[in-house]
Formats: sequence, structure tokens, C-alpha cells
Amino acid sequence: MSYVTKLKCTACGAEYPSDVLINLCPEDQRPLEMVMDIERIRTENPDFSWYHPELRSMWRFGSLLALDYNNTTDKKNIVSLNEGYTPEIPLSNHLLSKQHKFELILKDEGQPHKDWGANPTGSFKDRGMSMAISKARQFGLDKVVVPTQGNAGDSLAEYAMKAGISCVVIMPDDTPMPILGRVSALAKIHHNVTIELVKGTIKEAGMLMKDKYLDKGYFNMATFQEPGWRIEGKKTLGFELAEPADGKKDSWRLPDVILYPTGGGTGILGMWKAFDELQIMGLIDERRPKIISVQAENTSPVVQAFKENKTDTNLEKAGTTLATGLNVPGGVGHFKVLEIIRHSHGGAIAVSETDIIKNLTDIYHEYGIWICPEGAATIAAIKPAIDEGLINPDDKVVAINTGSFEKSLPDVRNFIFNYL
Repeated sequence: MSYVTKLKCTACGAEYPSDVLINLCPEDQRPLEMVMDIERIRTENPDFSWYHPELRSMWRFGSLLALDYNNTTDKKNIVSLNEGYTPEIPLSNHLLSKQHKFELILKDEGQPHKDWGANPTGSFKDRGMSMAISKARQFGLDKVVVPTQGNAGDSLAEYAMKAGISCVVIMPDDTPMPILGRVSALAKIHHNVTIELVKGTIKEAGMLMKDKYLDKGYFNMATFQEPGWRIEGKKTLGFELAEPADGKKDSWRLPDVILYPTGGGTGILGMWKAFDELQIMGLIDERRPKIISVQAENTSPVVQAFKENKTDTNLEKAGTTLATGLNVPGGVGHFKVLEIIRHSHGGAIAVSETDIIKNLTDIYHEYGIWICPEGAATIAAIKPAIDEGLINPDDKVVAINTGSFEKSLPDVRNFIFNYL
């Protein structure tokens, strides 16, 4: 059974019934999140009966999610392709890790690994979309739309097809070709998938969505604009970072530092929500990791706002970056990202295109792992994070690789040959 009690605005705190289908908070047009009755979960599910580690997907966290895979009523609405449950790969030979004596871990959301789950479209977006489409099915929705820099559209199309829901994906016309080609192929093959291309970024895609689709009954699945659904999926990333090898016997423990590539920032809100819920469950204490938001120098609204001590980002002109998932010029949830960074005593770091490519190829040379440009940005941010005192000896540092290298290959191959 679901333990969701209500929806709550992340800004003004206004509350709404959980069975009401809305997008942003009507009071202030800010994102909503789902409030779980964690105390009731503890009371009604003793001895970890809420937890199902035998499931090799994000749905292993059972009653802590908005839909419980082990509840018959909930399960019929769940649309899963075995997303989540991704590995933490030690980067023990990394030069900076050895020099400064900290533990460096790569959380790989992009590639499948033996004995682990795998995100079906090679992106952490699958966590959010699995939950979002499952909730859409629960509400009986038959048409959804998303503006995207790429990966969210690929993911939405995959899950919507499995659910039998019609979807429209609106993306920039310079989206990496593997993503654009995949969604285009799905649109040609399946009548319930439509693709629209725009000049510009996710900003222009959002404008087309509002002008053409929302008044036709399509439900808005944009980042933060559904009622907390994608946050609920993304919070499983935070659960996994805390989850020990034997979650029923060993202690749950958070890392000391998390480097997170930030476009819209849903993952940061999701992880933070997960940490708060784990504390209420009694599995961790009040200590939190330093959250470091990583962006590309050419488009870095969160970094600029953080440096200027602002409470929210300004919508800026997008630049050009190989890390297309970071090419988000502003976001309705950035105020919350900034709040979390500051509360965690973390930071915000922008990295250059040169450093993104260098670290992408360095990780391949050292470990044989191709990470996406967004993931490479988090590795590139380690040196400035050390310089700023955000990483210390004996820290456990987790860098999040949010997607697969293959999706960016046509755009980066001419650059990486200079480093091979």
C-alpha cells in the first residue's frame, strides 16, 4: 500500500491532497513533493519488512516509495524495466585520490554491470520516468509530454510505450544523434510516440509544449512540473548510496561528499529527500554529505547564483557544451538546489570543456570505463573541490555518472582522439 499522505510545495509549504492531479503549486508556481508517512512505515513494517533486497531494481525499497512493488494494488500500476540498483565502482588508482588520501567512488548510471541492475535507456532519468509513468497509469492518464535536453525524452518514450500511453517528446535539434535517432525511430514505428524539434535548448522546448500541447490535454512531465513523481524515482539513488551490502544487518551510511552534474537538479532534491526519510526510519543520523553541484562553464546558472549568494538562479543565455544534459539555462527548482547545497556546506563548481574531455578519456585509460560528458564533469570538479576545502583526507567521495558514453559519441569522438 502507498504511504503517501499529501503533496507539499517545496517553497511556500502549501499542502494538497495526494489524489489531486496538479503540476506546480497553484500558490507560487514552485515544485511539489510527495510527503510519506515514514513513522507509520516504521510501525507497520518492523524488522525491515518494507525492504526487498532480492529485487535488482529501484523498487527494492518497497514501502518507502510512492508505489510499493510488493503491494498487489500498487504493482498493477508499476511500469518497470529493471531500472536502478547500479554499482559503486572504486576509482582507487585516481591520482588525486591517492595524493589526498580520500576514497573515490563512481556511481555508474550509464552502463550495465554483471550482477547489478541497469537503466534501460542508459540514463539516471529512467528512475524518475519509471515512477512518473507508473503514477500516470495510476491516475489513468493517456497523453503526456516532456521538453528535454535529450535523455528524459528517450526515457519517457520507452516507459510510455510499455505503459501504452501516448507521449510527445520535444527536444533541441542539436540533441546528440543517438538520442535523437532513437526517439525518431520510435516515433516512426509506434503511433503513440511523437517527436518535435526546436532551435535552442530545453527553454524553447518548454515554450512549444505550452503553446501546442498542454491545452490539448497532454500532462506536463517536465522536470519538477509533475507533482513530485520524478523526485520520488530519483530519491532511490540516495537510498542506494546509503544502502550497505547487507541492508538488514549492516549499518546504513552516507558518503561524505557527492559530486552531482546539475541540469534541472531533480536528483539533488530526490537524494536529500531520501536522506531525510532514512533518518526518520532510524537508519542514519542527522549528518549529511556535502553536495557539490557541477555544471559546465558555458552554462552555469547554479554556480553563478551560488557565488553571488543568491537564493535563486537567473534565466541566462545558454552556451554550448558537450555535456548537453547540463545545458539548462535556468530551472524552477534551482532555488531548492541552492538551499540544499548551502545546508550541506557543499559548493557549486563549473568546469571547462577541455577538462570534461580530458577526464572522460583519463577514466577510460585508467579503468576501461567510458563515462558520459556529464559524469566526466564531476571528475573534473574534484581538483577545484579539493582546492576549496570541500574534500578532505579519509572522506568517501561519490561522483555520479548519470548516463552512457555511447549517446554522446558522435559529438565527442573528434575531441577524444586528441587524447587517445
